[in-house]
Amino acid sequence: MNKLLNWVDERLPVVDAWNKHVGKYYAPKNFNMWYFFGSLAMLVLVNQLITGIWLTMSYNPSAEGAFASVEYIMRDVEWGWLLRYLHSTGASAFFIVVYLHMFRGLMYGSYQKPRELIWIFGMLIYLMLMAEAFMGYLLPWGQMSYWGAQVIVNLFGAIPVIGEDLSLWIRGDYLISGITLNRFFALHVVALPIVLLGLVVLHILALHEVGSNNPDGIDIKKNKDENGNPKDGIPFHPYYTVHDLLGVAVFFFIFFVVVFFFPEAGGLFIEKPNFEPANALKTPDHIAPVWYFTPFYAMLRAVTVDLFGLPAKFWGVVVMGGAIAILFVLPWLDRSPVRSMRYKGWLSRIALAILVVSFVVLGYLGLVPATEGRTTVAQILTVLYFLYFILMPFYTRMEKTKPVPERVTG
Repeated sequence: MNKLLNWVDERLPVVDAWNKHVGKYYAPKNFNMWYFFGSLAMLVLVNQLITGIWLTMSYNPSAEGAFASVEYIMRDVEWGWLLRYLHSTGASAFFIVVYLHMFRGLMYGSYQKPRELIWIFGMLIYLMLMAEAFMGYLLPWGQMSYWGAQVIVNLFGAIPVIGEDLSLWIRGDYLISGITLNRFFALHVVALPIVLLGLVVLHILALHEVGSNNPDGIDIKKNKDENGNPKDGIPFHPYYTVHDLLGVAVFFFIFFVVVFFFPEAGGLFIEKPNFEPANALKTPDHIAPVWYFTPFYAMLRAVTVDLFGLPAKFWGVVVMGGAIAILFVLPWLDRSPVRSMRYKGWLSRIALAILVVSFVVLGYLGLVPATEGRTTVAQILTVLYFLYFILMPFYTRMEKTKPVPERVTG
C-alpha cells in the first residue's frame, strides 16, 4: 500500500493536498458549536447529490409524465419514498444549515479583511443554491410547483424594456409548460451542480489560504511556535474531524426524525397543493414560494407604490434583488476595528438582533396571505433589514468596543 501510495503521490500529490487542507491544516483551538455548520453544509450537499442522482433514474422530465413519475417513485420504486423524502427534507436542511452558517459569519465578523473573498464565494454559493432550489421546485409538477414557478418567472416581466422577452426566454414558451420543465431539469441536475461544486472548492481554497476565523476574531497565524505552527491552533485532523462527528450525530438525529415522522413539516417542506398534478386552469387559493424564499417574497409584496412612472411590481423586484445583492458588499460596510461580536459595542448587537427578528418575521409574512396590516409590518421590517447594512459604516465606527486579547480565550 505504501508503494502504491508513493507511486500515485509522485504523479498526483494526494498526500500533500491532504496535509495542506486537512491533516496539517491548523484551525483555531476555540471553535464552538457555531462552527459545525460548514461541515454540515458539505454533508447535506453530498446527500442532495447522491439522492438526486438516484431520483433522476426514475423521473420523467415531461409535462405528461413528471407528476406520475414522482408518484411512481413514492409508491413502486424500492425505497423510492425514502430517497424522495431525503432529497426534499435535505433541500430545507441545506438552507437551515446555510442560514446558520451565514449568521455565524455575521456574528464573528468572518467577512472582514482578509476574508472578503471567502464571503463573496459563500454568497455566490447561496445564490446558486437559490437557483438550484427554484429549478428543482418545478420538477414535481404539482399545483404549487407550477403556480409558484409561474409567479416567480413572471416577476422578470416587470423589468422595463427587456422584461417580457426575458420571461419568455426563461420559460421557453408563452406559459410554464413542458419545455420549461425540461430546461429546468437540465439546469437542476447538470449545469448548476457543476457551478455549485466549483464554488464550494473555491470557498474552501480561499478559506485555507488565509486561515479560519474564530469566536475571538484573532488571526492565529500571527503567533507561531519554533516549528512555524500557530500556538493557538490545532490540526484539523483528527481533532476537528472527531469534533464535527458530534454535530453530525445531532444533525442526523433531527434530520431522520423529520424524514420518518414529519417529511412534509406541516406543509413547509412539501406544500399540500403539490400532491395535486399541475393544472393551468385551476389556481390555488394562496400561492407562496417554499419557506426559504419567503423573506424575500414578503419584501417583494411590501412594495405597493408606483414610483417614477414604473409599477410597484418592478420596485418590488428591485427591493428583493437588492436584499440579496447588499450582502455581497458587507465586508466593506463594517468599519469596526474588531471582528467578533464578543468585543463589539451594544449598537452592533442590537442591530444584529433586529436583523434576525426582521428576517424571521418576514419569512412568516411571506407564507401567509397578504392583508393591509401584514403589508404594513412587512414594509417596516424591510426598511429595518436594509438599515442594518446602510447604517453599518456609521454605528460600527462610532460605538465603543472592548479590547481584544492577544491570544484566543477558548
